Amino acid sequence: MTDPRPLDARLERLQTQVPGLRLTTDPADAEHYGRDWTRRWTPAPLAVALPGSVDEVAAIMRWAVEEDVAIVPSGGRTGLSGGAVAANGELVLSLERMNRVLDFDLVDRTLTVQAGIALEAVHNAAREHGLVYPVDFAARGSCSIGGNIATNAGGIRVIRYGNTREWIAGLKVVTGNGDVLELNRALIKNSSGYDLRQLMIGSEGTLGIVVEATLRLTDPPPPTNVMLLALPSFEMLMQVFAAFRERLTLEAFEFFTDRALRHVLAHGAQKPFDEVHPFYVVTEFAVGDEAEDAAAMAAFEYCLENGLVSDGVISQSDAQAAQLWRLREGITESLAKYKPYKNDVSVRISAMPAFLAETQALLAREYPQFEVVWFGHIGDGNLHINVLKPDDADYAVFVDQCEHVTQLLSDALARHGGSISAEHGIGLVKKPYLLGTRSAAEIEAMRGIKRVLDPKGLLNPGKVFDA
Repeated sequence: MTDPRPLDARLERLQTQVPGLRLTTDPADAEHYGRDWTRRWTPAPLAVALPGSVDEVAAIMRWAVEEDVAIVPSGGRTGLSGGAVAANGELVLSLERMNRVLDFDLVDRTLTVQAGIALEAVHNAAREHGLVYPVDFAARGSCSIGGNIATNAGGIRVIRYGNTREWIAGLKVVTGNGDVLELNRALIKNSSGYDLRQLMIGSEGTLGIVVEATLRLTDPPPPTNVMLLALPSFEMLMQVFAAFRERLTLEAFEFFTDRALRHVLAHGAQKPFDEVHPFYVVTEFAVGDEAEDAAAMAAFEYCLENGLVSDGVISQSDAQAAQLWRLREGITESLAKYKPYKNDVSVRISAMPAFLAETQALLAREYPQFEVVWFGHIGDGNLHINVLKPDDADYAVFVDQCEHVTQLLSDALARHGGSISAEHGIGLVKKPYLLGTRSAAEIEAMRGIKRVLDPKGLLNPGKVFDA
């Protein structure tokens, strides 16, 4: 990351104030660290700083206040809302070097980690102690725990374990003043004023920089099986969910379309059925005794006899379970080359049937010329909509068309009491639609909170809402 070009005077002062800080202005590094998985903005940061300690992060923040330089916190940059984009001369503060496990407490069953550690490394560390950190999703190998906290990430097992928020026992955070706050100190019961820990979770780096986290761990789940179901129509989806939830302890319940499957198969996955079906569900559920095995078969047979499913396959080994999961988890990677426009929305599970029906009609009407790929976490009310850009389409025109439809989708979400962002955050991409999810009074309250914790507005400016 060495760069022979002369530094901006502000950066020279930063290096003087924080001796030994890794700092780069190399254009390749600026592009790499200056954006997330969105590709709608050209990265243009002032520089990229890679601190190795909490003290360095706090010193960088104090320098930013003195120099009036905006800061974009950066984790694994796997986000899809532009929350980690640095396009206006900000300093990118990457936490990737702060990636260690700091402590394990057997009695409290907690794991304290630095914010830059990958989710998969957290899983491995918990497993070494016979426990699990249950939050999980497909980007586990590259996303960071700090980024997960910043967006209150959900994933594939929310139906059983909830979102990231439920598993954060304590946080260490650097505020917009450069102060270091220790929040909640891993207490289970703490009724001593405002829970600032929870305020930081989901704040997308606009209130503070998460530098350390103490994570709650739990017992490993019971043995599970995975079943892939083929559905004859979209209308059957919620009935199948109800049938399985009534009879089984569900770990996950995910759906995707034939279009999604086609892309994953083209990406190297194995075809699950001889025939093509319009909709699919992959579900994971607890097993372990004859009664639970019988309940799983009873759920499948009920759905088959009532015409709710057309076919199904149940995993016979861990390897086959992984193959079935790949059909769902491989969707995002298989679509990446198309630069899809993404919607990540949610409603209450009870509102899902009516919302799904309205949304299906809306997208069919508004996107006749585009391929739309659906998938989602039906068990927790979260739907992902991917609109694929045709090869010959101008990208700016394509985005404009999609944003028109997103406004209509936002209006539908407002009618059904939903959210324009279920788990990816607001960032830059969803900012125009925030008023469909939050009231003007709520947004003004959020602005007031930001003014207290980030008085100069230097932390991830322009994300979530405008100052």
